[in-house]
Amino acid sequence: MSQQLLNRIDRTGWRRDVSASIVVFLIAIPLSLGVALATGAPPEAGLVAAAVGGLVAGLLGGAPLQVSGAATGLVVVTTDLVQRYGWRTTCAITVCAGLAQLALGALRVARAALAISPAIVHGMLAGIGVVIAIGQLHVLLGERPDASALRNLAALPAELRHPHPAALAIGAVTVAVLVLWPRLPGSAGRALRTVPAPLAAVAIATAASVSTTLPRVDLPSWRLHALPGVPDGPALGLIAAVLTVTLVASMESLLSAVAVERLHAERPGVGRVPAPRLDRELAGQGAANVVSGLLGGMAIAGGAIRGSANVKAGAVSRRSAGLHALWVVLCAGLLAGALELIPLAALAALVMVVGVQMVSFAHIRHVQRHREFPVYAATLGGVVLLGVLQGVAVGITVAVFTSLRRLTRTRITVIEEADRHRVRVDGQLTFLAVPRLSRALSQVPAEANAVIELGGSFMDHAAYDALQSWSNGHRAQGGWVALSGRHGRPIAEPASAHICRPWTPWRNHHCTRPTPTSRPGGPGEGQLLGGVSAFQRNTAPLVREELARLAREGQRPTQLFLTCADSRLVTSMITSSGPGDLFTVRNVGNLVPPPGAPVACDSVGAAIEYAVEVLKVSSITVCGHSGCGAMQALLGSSQEPGAQTPLARWLRHGRPSLARMGRIGRLGRGEVALADRPVADDVERLALVNVVQQLEHLMAHPCVARSVAEGRLALHGMYFHVAEAQAYVLDRRTATFCAVRPEVLDVVHP
Repeated sequence: MSQQLLNRIDRTGWRRDVSASIVVFLIAIPLSLGVALATGAPPEAGLVAAAVGGLVAGLLGGAPLQVSGAATGLVVVTTDLVQRYGWRTTCAITVCAGLAQLALGALRVARAALAISPAIVHGMLAGIGVVIAIGQLHVLLGERPDASALRNLAALPAELRHPHPAALAIGAVTVAVLVLWPRLPGSAGRALRTVPAPLAAVAIATAASVSTTLPRVDLPSWRLHALPGVPDGPALGLIAAVLTVTLVASMESLLSAVAVERLHAERPGVGRVPAPRLDRELAGQGAANVVSGLLGGMAIAGGAIRGSANVKAGAVSRRSAGLHALWVVLCAGLLAGALELIPLAALAALVMVVGVQMVSFAHIRHVQRHREFPVYAATLGGVVLLGVLQGVAVGITVAVFTSLRRLTRTRITVIEEADRHRVRVDGQLTFLAVPRLSRALSQVPAEANAVIELGGSFMDHAAYDALQSWSNGHRAQGGWVALSGRHGRPIAEPASAHICRPWTPWRNHHCTRPTPTSRPGGPGEGQLLGGVSAFQRNTAPLVREELARLAREGQRPTQLFLTCADSRLVTSMITSSGPGDLFTVRNVGNLVPPPGAPVACDSVGAAIEYAVEVLKVSSITVCGHSGCGAMQALLGSSQEPGAQTPLARWLRHGRPSLARMGRIGRLGRGEVALADRPVADDVERLALVNVVQQLEHLMAHPCVARSVAEGRLALHGMYFHVAEAQAYVLDRRTATFCAVRPEVLDVVHP
């Protein structure tokens, strides 16, 4: 690679980092001031934390795209510390917590910290968010919040009867802008959305408050007495405070680092950055907290708000975090007068919305799906009622008892059927369940056929010995016994049986690439022949009998699967299908040209007609995917509609999808959504819209419309996210793509 090309790439990286740093800086300024206001800390302490977080944690940490600053998760803790010990002692506690983080990083315990149940972590953050939101609501009502969430709740009715109209109005304006700004429609809306919502909300609220006498930000000159002092208070209380700050700041930073890295990996067309080194990240956060505390700044943690904004703005390295800190320093020094125009009510509303967003319904659905909602609810309630450290302890206690209950709770039933007795075990089989297991097995008559279904995932030695002894004795008396797992599959298979594991061939599948000793020929030929040779050696003996049967009987697929020609989509792997299961059509962009299209494209129409009229398939599925090159070409095409290249002519069939997406938000038609998360970008949105549009094109084919009307054919939409290996199925009633889960078969409405 030439030096000129390297220089061009480096300049591009710098441009992206500078652009991203400006976006993050515009978010960090109002957020840092708002967090400082919410805790009772000096406003400049939030700016110090933003600057130190960007420079120290950003340059020394192990997550290149993470942006650190004043920790939103520590608002409740810091508020209590400021009221109990004063600001100088709070700074000293921050320094001690930073030293503790440095020690934990040296001990390499960061990965172990992530082993804590996600239900506890999300419950802790949600509880903190509830306390923040309640406290800042008091500020909007013109009052000072109490340190106790319960006392704040108790005081709300009286304060609601006598609100401060101006503060409440400015807060309402701020909240409205924060909520509506990301949803501005049209091309003008897209242009305005380049300004971060927090900055827009605070700027509009500041302009609206010009004629009021509301309290505003006060940035006094730097004072030496703001520096940390010797901790003064009970030793146990100070130790508990240090542990709490260390725990919350570390967990928030590590979770944010993982989330930011995952968000970056999901974005198409961006370069890769090194995976986060969590122990180094923990040490970097510790160093930042030491420096911030010594300079009179707030406690620091990595933030998902700043980090996700950094990734979405196109950052490619840790330079963006350092540059954002530089802009914060320049702003604090040169634009202090402008910052002092901001009303405190606007910052309180901003922080209140951040607190509400910490209660994530996606997290609630996730923990509910894994039957851990009691742990989540206990942690949240403990944080609100008792405090952060106590709430985490409550969550851990409930998690332990829940695990023990699952381990010891076993339900055993005996069902007498026409030709057999079925013994069903729901739960884990431990020594505690052996007496009940023995009583249940004694109900099976001698010489009877018995099927024992084990629904749990664990069996200790005592239970295994009891089950094996009974099985041997029952067989000795002339009976028949079969053991099966939770899906009815036999636990023990004959040695000659072949257990299909579709994922095995795709792990390190470069094994089919040519070796230096391969025969002459291009690398593609070597890889192709290597793969065919591997098939003949490993797979052909296993499928020869099945293929011979299909050759005799002919193909009888039940589904037509229409998807993109992208090499990363392996239809047999995604659908766990084998020979004879799918009639597959693949083309660029999974497009379905409607009948009578001006450009000749009979190939897809012929395949549809053959599948419906000859093969009599019962369903047709159109499957799009993430990072689709055809969707990117449609969004970025500079070709004129009359261009005559083969690709341009083919992509004309995707223009209705592009037009449909253009109507979203303006006419209210064609909107699509993912059930579990927001749509990532325009490429993903167009891929989803395209699936819906191509289903409508399918209905334009007479054979399809007739079969659907007669109830013989169903149409389905599907979307596959390559990086997540996650399939989504379209619910056409709500235009929502729902994730397919391993444990649940969702009912999809055609």
